[in-house]
Amino acid sequence: MKRILSIVVALVATITVGAQNIAVVSPSNTTKIYQTLDEAIINAEKGSIIYLPGGGFAVTDNAKIDKQLTIMGVSHRGDTDNVDGATVISGNLNFIKGSSHSAVIGVYVSGNINVATKEDSVANFTMRYCNVNSIQVNNGRSSGMVINQCYLRNSSSFGGNNVHLENSILHSARNINGGVVKNNVITSNHYIEFAKSLALRDVSSSIISYNYILNGGDIHSGSACTVISNCCGTKSWGDKPAILPDGTKIETIFVASKGVTIASDYHLTETWAKSKEPDLTGIGLYGFSGTDFDDKALAPIPRIVSKRVAESTDGSGKLEISVTVKSK
Repeated sequence: MKRILSIVVALVATITVGAQNIAVVSPSNTTKIYQTLDEAIINAEKGSIIYLPGGGFAVTDNAKIDKQLTIMGVSHRGDTDNVDGATVISGNLNFIKGSSHSAVIGVYVSGNINVATKEDSVANFTMRYCNVNSIQVNNGRSSGMVINQCYLRNSSSFGGNNVHLENSILHSARNINGGVVKNNVITSNHYIEFAKSLALRDVSSSIISYNYILNGGDIHSGSACTVISNCCGTKSWGDKPAILPDGTKIETIFVASKGVTIASDYHLTETWAKSKEPDLTGIGLYGFSGTDFDDKALAPIPRIVSKRVAESTDGSGKLEISVTVKSK
């Protein structure tokens, strides 16, 4: 709570300077303000939280993240009550050696999240409430990754690690070992093997359960996978058969299916869900996991829902500023 109060004070104190100032709160609760995301990343102490308000922030590949950091925005969506809209990062976020236990929360990233390098691993990376082009994990020893309630717009590769990929909407994914792929909607297929279009490829020793796999995508699971209760357009690969909505059109399954976009509504239509045996209500984004998908989920950061700055000072030289801050 103390860190949250610090960021509120920092944002209010700098609101007259510019809406896109970046507050960095250190582990010792010291707050510093930066004008660019590159500066914030390079100068932040290990263990700091970088708070990004709504607006656009550019990042270059020179600002590689080589320490534990949390990057937290307001939301990847532009339809929240935050007056400055979504938090949008233009470019790639690169997490390299030294950045284990880092996190990205509540942002839209135009590029990729790149984790680890061929030479060095990064462990325990977390991403929640984000919309990113893809995640590319470049080292097979990068364990403990958690992806929850996110949008992955293009094909992602997890480097053969034990990622927990849950309650997310994604294009396609590959290279998961010892992980969990649960309660997702997988909208496309990218990888081709054995003349099959694959939404999930090279997944081994993992649990693949309660997913919807659209557009004819199949699962190619390796050894020791448990594959249960996934709805697919064709027969799926795995140790156990999946439940197949043969001949069923997507628009009859979901309220609004529009790919990896926030315009989609992947709630099951009640008629279709209850017509199947067994009842499929718990399959997909909104069921079973305990961290069910929330279409309007926001990062745990106070947001500015209204602000007004007077055009000029009053007779005593004071400038009137009115700010309303709302917490989650």
